[in-house]
Amino acid sequence: MKNRILSTAFLILITLFTSCKKEKEECQLDEDILKADIGLNIVRLERDFFSASKAEEFSYLFENHPYFAEKYLLADTYPSKEQLAAELLATHQDTLMRELFDEVMIHYPDIKGLETDLTNAFKYIKHYFPEFKVPKVYTFVSGFSSDLYIDEEMIVIGLDYFLPADHRFQAPDLPEYIAKRYEAKYIVPMIVTAISSVYNKTDLKQNSLVAEMIYYGKAYHFTKAILPCTPDEYIIGYSSEEVAACFDNEVLIWSYFVENDLLFETNPFEIRKYTGEAPSTVEISPDAPGRVGRWLGWNIVDDYQFNNDVQLRQLMEESDTEKIFKLSGYKPRP
Repeated sequence: MKNRILSTAFLILITLFTSCKKEKEECQLDEDILKADIGLNIVRLERDFFSASKAEEFSYLFENHPYFAEKYLLADTYPSKEQLAAELLATHQDTLMRELFDEVMIHYPDIKGLETDLTNAFKYIKHYFPEFKVPKVYTFVSGFSSDLYIDEEMIVIGLDYFLPADHRFQAPDLPEYIAKRYEAKYIVPMIVTAISSVYNKTDLKQNSLVAEMIYYGKAYHFTKAILPCTPDEYIIGYSSEEVAACFDNEVLIWSYFVENDLLFETNPFEIRKYTGEAPSTVEISPDAPGRVGRWLGWNIVDDYQFNNDVQLRQLMEESDTEKIFKLSGYKPRP
C-alpha cells in the first residue's frame, strides 16, 4: 500500500512540475576564478586517425602521442606497434566506422563550447586544489569501445558515445535509462565527477549504506561546486522532472530509509538497491528514479557543508562518514 501511495505522489508531482516550471535564476561564474590561464587545448585525434591511409602514418601518430598509444590504445599488449598500426588501419577503413566518424563530425563540427566549459571547470578545480595538474584532453571515435578515459595525465572523450539520443548509432551495451545520459551536456559533469574521486577521501571500509550515500554525495557536491551554473539533472543524471519530484517527496524518501533501518545496512545486495544503477528504486516506488540513495547522500553532504561552514577541500578530505552524517543535522524539507 505504501508503495502505491508513493508511486501516485511521484506521478502527480512530476505532472505538476511539467505544467508549471519556474524560471531559473541567472547564474554567473566567478570572474576572478576565470582569470586564471591554464592553456587547455582539446586535440581532435579522430581527425588524424581517420585521415591516415597508411600504416606508417599511424606509427607517426604513436610517436606524437605516446601516452595515448600506451594507455588508451594499449600498444604494449601488441607484439609490435606495426601490428597495432595495421589493425587500426583496417578498423578505420571499415565502412560502418567511417559512417560513425562522419556522423560525429556532423554533430561535432567544432568543440569550442566543450573546450570552454571544460576550461572553466579546470580553472575552478585549480582554484580549490592548486596542485591540480591540467591533463591533456583528446576527442576520439572509439567504435563504442570507450566512452571516457580519465587519469591524472590524460582524458579521452569518445564522441561517438555522445551522439543525440535519437541517433541511429547508439552504444549497444547501454540500457536506455543510462543511454539517455550520454548527450553533449553531460560530458563535462561526468568528467568532473570522475575527477572528484582523486580528492574524495571517504572511508568506504565503514561498509554501510550511509557511507556509500555520503561518498556519492561528496562527489556530486564537488561537481556542483566546480560547475555552479550546471543544473542538478546533468550532475546526477536525472530528468528535471525527476529532480523536482525527489525534492517534493523528500520526506517520504527519508521516512522509508529510517523506518526500514537502512542507513547502517551492510549487506552489499541491499546497498545496491538504493545506490546502484537501475531504472527505478522500486523498493520505494516504481516512479522513484534509480540511485535515489546517492541523491539523498548529496542532500546530507550539502547540509553538512552548510551547517558547519566547511570548505570544499576540508569536506573532501573528511573520511569519517558517520561524523558527516551526525553533524549534517540533515532533515528533509517539508
